[in-house]
Order: sequence, then structure tokens, then C-alpha cells
Amino acid sequence: MVGTTLLLGQTALAEDNVSVLMKQRLADMAGKEGTVITVDYAPGAASDLHFHPGSVFAYVLEGAVISQLEGGEPMTYRKGQSWYESPKIPHVVSKNASKTEPAKLLVFLLSQESESLVMPMKSPGSAK
Repeated sequence: MVGTTLLLGQTALAEDNVSVLMKQRLADMAGKEGTVITVDYAPGAASDLHFHPGSVFAYVLEGAVISQLEGGEPMTYRKGQSWYESPKIPHVVSKNASKTEPAKLLVFLLSQESESLVMPMKSPGSAK
């Protein structure tokens, strides 16, 4: 892992369930970088309320995950499915859909260089 706590924020995603696979400056987009991570959810596990300053592309590698962005409905994504999250939209639900099986995401994040990828929140709507 590459400085997971600093990179991903202090509380939104637990350090032990996130692995940074790659981080790269984008040559054709000044000041931007791409980061690839995996997020492992134990059975019944969930992330705290958070938002991402940049764009997010998520793909389910294993199991099923329930995701809900502020203003939207909870969606269940299963192995092989993916979704996009616009920057700064609060992620009000992000959890393993199963209480007995693990789940794993492959996540591509686009951000400003050296910017935290995940920002914890105390309440929905505080990201804007």
C-alpha cells in the first residue's frame, strides 16, 4: 500500500480493507492523476459516509455491494457490474450486500495531484 491513510482520508475507508495498486500522473491532463485501488468488504461491512473530490469508476470483482449516492436510490451491484460517481456527490451508503460472503471492488479514481481521494463527512450535504 502507498500511504493509504493519508491518501484515502482518515475514517471513510478503513486502512486494512483498501489496497493501492497503482498511482500515476496523467501526462495529457496537467495536475491530474489516476489511482487504482481495491476495496475489500468483509461480510456485513460498510464504509463511513464520505465523498470523492474527483471522478470514480467502480467495478465489482467479487460478491455484491450496495451503493447509494445522495439524491439517488440504493443500488445493488453484483460481480461483473460497474458504476460511475460524479465528483463531490456524497456516498451515503457503501456496503457489502451480504452478511455471510465477502465483496471486493476494483476502483479507478481521477483526482488533482496530491489530493485526498476520499473525504469523510459528518452528514449528507456537507460536501458541496
